[in-house]
Amino acid sequence: MKKYPFTEKKDTRSGFGAGLLEAGRRNPNVVALCADLTGSLKMGDFQKEFPDRFFQTGIAEANMMGLAAGLTIGGKIPFTGTFANFSTGRVYDQIRQSVAYSGKNVKICASHAGVTLGEDGATHQILEDMGMMRMLPHMTVINPCDYNQTKAATLAIADYHGPVYLRFGRPVVPIFTPADQVFEVGKAVLFNEGADVSIFCTGHLVWEAIQAGEMLAEQGIEAEIINLHTIKPLDEAAILTSVMKTRCAVTAEEHQIYGGLGDAVASLLARNLPLPVEMVGVRDRFGESGTPEALMVKYGLKAQNVVEAAKSAIRRKGR
Repeated sequence: MKKYPFTEKKDTRSGFGAGLLEAGRRNPNVVALCADLTGSLKMGDFQKEFPDRFFQTGIAEANMMGLAAGLTIGGKIPFTGTFANFSTGRVYDQIRQSVAYSGKNVKICASHAGVTLGEDGATHQILEDMGMMRMLPHMTVINPCDYNQTKAATLAIADYHGPVYLRFGRPVVPIFTPADQVFEVGKAVLFNEGADVSIFCTGHLVWEAIQAGEMLAEQGIEAEIINLHTIKPLDEAAILTSVMKTRCAVTAEEHQIYGGLGDAVASLLARNLPLPVEMVGVRDRFGESGTPEALMVKYGLKAQNVVEAAKSAIRRKGR
């Protein structure tokens, strides 16, 4: 099992803030809109450097989406910023009608996703957002795993034409991907080669999957670990190539098992390579208040849960 040491932990939302600032320096058409959460979204540096290209819309998320759609008509590349719950559930109609249906070049950037939002509880946590966005025609859905990958993804979507949903979070997590990486939309990243089970992971669960891979290796099980940072378009070739070798799969995500990565991978395999799939994710439940770590444990989103799912998938393929 390849080792992924880290020397620093940082929140992925700060990776977005750093990427947005650099994207703004590279391209004068990049503009930013925020729904009264500039500090939480780490958009303050962009606001200070480009005050004429920053629009504070207040707590009016639906209006923000409409403004963003309109700005694209003049050639601007708008990045909207608020919590994931308010970026999707509160404004789904506006996104569907004004952004996705029209194919507008809006970048919907969503922080505080999943249960790791923590103590704010179920009303602010959202576990359905990737599924909601994935169902929309023309929408690209991206969920990076650490600070460096989030920064790289933010830069990449500034050059990528079309509506994008970019998901990231509040807690500090290990930085284990290269600072100089080139982010390719729709291209999976192989973290470890293995012959026994394929583990497809995204977002905060990538680090848990890497830890699970180390635990499995100690038990003589070789896990192939693949970071599917892009949920849509899915890297189908990478998934099928891996599962053709291992003959079973695990998906891991900080999201409902319905509608997200698990459903996407299972659907692909059902149509092309019907083999055992186990899913690590939230199972038809709302979130609740608690520390991020405690909630990850309670909802079964830790490395040990990935290990158990991998062993189950391996047993099933032997039947």
